[in-house]
Amino acid sequence: MSKKSLFLLTALASGILAAPAMAHAQSAPAPTPNPARSDPIIPDSQFEQEVPELDPELDAPLAPLEPIPATPGVPQRPFPPEPGPVEDAPLGDPALAEPLPPLETFVTQPLQEVRSSDSDEAPRVRYALVVRGLEEVGLEGQFRSLSALEDARGEAVNGAMLEARAREDVTLAERLLRSEGYYDVAATYSITTTADAEGRLPVTITIVPGQRYAFGEITLAGAEGDAQVIAREALELDSGDPIVAAQVEAAEANVLLRLPQNGYPFATVGVEGSDQPPRDILLDPDTGRGDYTLQVVPGPRARFRRILTEGDAAFETDHIDLLARFEEGQLFDRRMMDDLREAMVATRLFSTVAAEPVRTGVSAGDGTEYVDILVRQDAGPARSLDANVGYSTGEGFRVEGAWEHRNMFRPEGAVRVAAVLGTNEQSAGARLRFNNWNLRDQALLLQLDAGRRDFAAFEGYTVRLLGLVTRESTPIWQKVWTYSYGAEILATNESQVGAPRISVGDAFFIGGLIGSVGYDRSNSLLDPTSGFRLAARVNPEASLRDGSEVYLRTQLDGSYYQPIRDDFVIAARARFGSIFGIERDRLAPSRRFYSGGGGSVRGFGFQELGPRITVPNPDFDPIEDDPEEVPPTLSLPVGGRGLTEFAVEGRYRFGNYGVVAFIDAGSVTEDEYPGFDDMRFGIGVGGRLYTNFGPLRLDIATPIGRREGEGLISVYVSIGQAF
Repeated sequence: MSKKSLFLLTALASGILAAPAMAHAQSAPAPTPNPARSDPIIPDSQFEQEVPELDPELDAPLAPLEPIPATPGVPQRPFPPEPGPVEDAPLGDPALAEPLPPLETFVTQPLQEVRSSDSDEAPRVRYALVVRGLEEVGLEGQFRSLSALEDARGEAVNGAMLEARAREDVTLAERLLRSEGYYDVAATYSITTTADAEGRLPVTITIVPGQRYAFGEITLAGAEGDAQVIAREALELDSGDPIVAAQVEAAEANVLLRLPQNGYPFATVGVEGSDQPPRDILLDPDTGRGDYTLQVVPGPRARFRRILTEGDAAFETDHIDLLARFEEGQLFDRRMMDDLREAMVATRLFSTVAAEPVRTGVSAGDGTEYVDILVRQDAGPARSLDANVGYSTGEGFRVEGAWEHRNMFRPEGAVRVAAVLGTNEQSAGARLRFNNWNLRDQALLLQLDAGRRDFAAFEGYTVRLLGLVTRESTPIWQKVWTYSYGAEILATNESQVGAPRISVGDAFFIGGLIGSVGYDRSNSLLDPTSGFRLAARVNPEASLRDGSEVYLRTQLDGSYYQPIRDDFVIAARARFGSIFGIERDRLAPSRRFYSGGGGSVRGFGFQELGPRITVPNPDFDPIEDDPEEVPPTLSLPVGGRGLTEFAVEGRYRFGNYGVVAFIDAGSVTEDEYPGFDDMRFGIGVGGRLYTNFGPLRLDIATPIGRREGEGLISVYVSIGQAF
């Protein structure tokens, strides 16, 4: 292109770009002349004269294209012909000009679904895992328990998946070795393409552990004085021990546990305000040692001052003070604070309870400061409905339903109304119980109940009023020492044969004192596996019926638990009882000793053991009844004044299940002293389902030397072990 043409295009472009601006200038107000500008505006006619003429060569036709020289061995494509008018182009196929056939002439069929058979699937890769280098350091079992290759049980979808698992196992091996102190570990994998005799590809994980590093110098930074001594004792790491990650973390957690138990409620590890790990381990490959430094921030040492509370309170601060086991000025111990929170949870009056120390900045002397304990309460529902269902041979079914308001009389004054509907018992009663009454874990109980009981030994209608102060173990708080003392009065109409008459003249009026003490050194309330228990009960009573009688009822219980292995325990129990000062037949039947049943001698019905009497059957009609169907006489237990019982169990547990084999023995004597006359034995097996609140128990037993009238099989279902 010539310079002239280029100038023209430039001028045209300038005109196109300037046109909008010019149009805008025409519609706008006339600009004010610039006095500084002296050149006049050029008119259009002069501008057109100055534009150069177009190059005539631009109108000349283009020269024809020269053919490309042929390359030897490469075919040359001809130029396409000049396109002509569309109407002059002949059709390549005459059939294209024919009309289309109607749609109804087409035959349509549904599509057939093609399904691949199992034989079309790619065969899975089978392999065998070989581990080298871990058996020498005792980690092969742990590695295989976490291995991706081991978890897949020798099969992979394809080779890519097999390699991915092998790489994952190499990473696992390295992490596992480093966590055990082998920081120079090297691990590789190899997959052999030649299958073994069983058609499996050998996959080999090879590990070279290297040297195992041990602790060198151990330093606690940031802690001084007593805090450093406490922290160092809690940090159970010694120079020369292998550097094992789990042991390091456990030791550091122990530091954070012990410092708050010894007066440092705000202790932490690590540098304040830093996200870096609290520890530093400097390894020396030449010596195989690692110098360990732990940053400890103990905070101020503190003493208890007072309890504060906030939130929806179930009871006030003075009752919380009663529950607390610490006093003002006592060195802070987190266990005491946690104990207070758990005691409040045990009241069952809260949805949530939290306790935390609060700094006061007030000096307590001796380099310590006071802290307050802030208790946050969120009261929960105080009313509840509950029901219990049970069954045992001899006692039959028993259903108990109750309504309870646990905080009707604050603090912790619970009112409970309950009813029992059972095969052999029907009763109703009301109870008022003040938990933590005047003393933590001590309760005041006032109870009134009335009902009917129909047992093998007697049938009776009883009204009772009971007052008791008691300190008992619960599933949350198992206590070493327990006790109870109080009094009761009752009126009861009882008969050993037939229904008793409800008559004042035939009733026993009994009043007595209650006293008991227990000593528990077992490791669990509902499922003990070691230790022992002792309990003694003394009840002086007076009975009024055809004269007055004063007598003394005593009972002694003991049990022992010996673990043989982690999963097997031998348990044994003994019970002795005596009643002094009254003849058996002048004693109300309900106050005598009986034996037999789920909590006594299994294999026998409730109250079935002991002396018996033969009496006429009031339901036998000699004219209408067949003696083989309705016995003319009955053999009834009458109880006694002396009681002896023994039991031995073997308890085997596997996971959440267990089996028990047991033998029980018992004897009831007419004499006031326990004896071994007419000792009876029951033998049986049981199953256990262990839950988070205790084992569920199912026992099946049979008597040894079964006598006439005794059942072949007895079944017992309850919560907790038999003893």
